[in-house]
Amino acid sequence: MAALRSFGARPLGLVLRYALLIAVALIFIFPIVFMVMSSLKPDQQLLTDTSSLRAFLPVGDISLDNYFAAFRRAPVGLFLFNSVLVTTVTVALSLFVCSLAAFSFTFLSWRGREVILAIIIATLIVPFETIAIPLLMVVNNLPWIGPEGLTMGWLNSYHVQIVPWIADGLTVFLFVQYFKDLPRDLIEAARIDGATSFQIYAQVIMPIAGPVLATAAILKFLAMYNQYLWPLMVTQSEQFRPVMIGLQYFFQLNIAWGEVMAYLSLITIPVLAFYLLLQRAFITSIASTGIKG
Repeated sequence: MAALRSFGARPLGLVLRYALLIAVALIFIFPIVFMVMSSLKPDQQLLTDTSSLRAFLPVGDISLDNYFAAFRRAPVGLFLFNSVLVTTVTVALSLFVCSLAAFSFTFLSWRGREVILAIIIATLIVPFETIAIPLLMVVNNLPWIGPEGLTMGWLNSYHVQIVPWIADGLTVFLFVQYFKDLPRDLIEAARIDGATSFQIYAQVIMPIAGPVLATAAILKFLAMYNQYLWPLMVTQSEQFRPVMIGLQYFFQLNIAWGEVMAYLSLITIPVLAFYLLLQRAFITSIASTGIKG
């Protein structure tokens, strides 16, 4: 009898657990559903439906007119391209540079590494607003060699949105904390086999660093994709402006909330795609790699 009660309790507990997970998932997905549904409705219907559950349902006058209007109001495709390009390049370079620095702080012995690491971590408490103007003055007077030759100043370019953010204290800290938990036997065995420091980094450490790579990539992607203040300061041309700057195009003159929702839906697509891609890569990494004692 006790065994039957235990057997019956397990499915009940499983059902309650999945019900709770579904409820939490719905809480997070409701804003996205509202945004997409609102982007398909005229402004008058959109505002009327916000007072009921119709706001989450594809009912009424449904069309893609808001999306076409959004592309007419602003160069949405260009803004998306700029954001994806800047964010992807910055994330890739940041993961390489910060993981390499963390490897040096963790596995190499050199004078002053603890002090320098402490200074890097201390930069986490410095708000960007305090260094924005000095950084702007620096990049405005730096030379750059490009297709047109040597030029002075980095304003109105892609590299001014990429280079200052390649290295950051948070990403270095994440890699350092992960590398500290790895067994030293891996490093010693590789050194005995004659591997160089870079070979150990590339062939031993990074193949098992999937969890921290995914975490750092997500945090860096969100930080770069959502940047507003710095691109506003350094880009005056539409040719280089990202999606967050493009949002202000929809709040000039007459505000069309349907177009705003359509624009928000469009700029959310790269974020969701990046998350799903990284989630799959993260699961594959966990399943295919491991550390044995």
